[in-house]
Amino acid sequence: MVIQKAPEALRRTGRSIPALSRSFGALAAVAAAGGTLWLLDSLCAPAPHSVTEDVPIVAAAPVPAGAGESGGQGDSASRETAQAWLSRISTDADIPRRALRAYASADLAMREIAPNCHLSWTMLAGIGRIESNHGRFAGALLADNGTETRPVIGIPLDGSAGIENVPDTDHGALDGDTVHDRAVGPMQFLPGTWRGWASDGNGDGTADPQNVDDAALTAGRYLCAGGKDLATGHGWWSAVLSYNDSLDYAQRVFAGAEAAARTAAAAE
Repeated sequence: MVIQKAPEALRRTGRSIPALSRSFGALAAVAAAGGTLWLLDSLCAPAPHSVTEDVPIVAAAPVPAGAGESGGQGDSASRETAQAWLSRISTDADIPRRALRAYASADLAMREIAPNCHLSWTMLAGIGRIESNHGRFAGALLADNGTETRPVIGIPLDGSAGIENVPDTDHGALDGDTVHDRAVGPMQFLPGTWRGWASDGNGDGTADPQNVDDAALTAGRYLCAGGKDLATGHGWWSAVLSYNDSLDYAQRVFAGAEAAARTAAAAE
């Protein structure tokens, strides 16, 4: 995500909190990761600034027990069912299986970190679709370990038309630019924001913005900051606008989240 004065604007700040690692092996505990269906008449939701009531939702069947990076936990039947869910949703929703697993793992982790936030994997999918096409921007792909096969790096935030001017904050360590900052990774974090919120989502001891597990959990923590409840209309829109202060962007995230949720519900 790049900081613009039009759609695709990123305005993220934050303070550092401890990172938490989480593997996908406990995916079974995600009670609603089978899909949270946004029941609205249109994919283009009302202007978020006018939303005061809860966004109507209905939880679909839970993800089956037992799936993980190396075959998962639980008995063979539950592992097979969970892996089938991943394959089905990945295909039907056009979300790479590796990205989908990261979104679901972040959903699960946030249920422990911030249980009252009610983050859904579908929201992360909506953001990931816009930011990098789920890690597939400009020929990049997600490797088996969740890291981009080639770095995903945004345009320089150099103050050109429609773009804000953000001087370098990381000496080019994350974005390779020592003059201006650039958004990085599948969830497109600015270096300064990553420094404050970086999370280890796969338990490998590092937090890498180019790794979808780390980026998805970091995004989840950022979206849930400040005690927001994403099961309410106010909380959901507040969260997505804190990620990117653009109404057009927020509506596109909503559309992507709803599409993913409907796909998951239809696959039950």
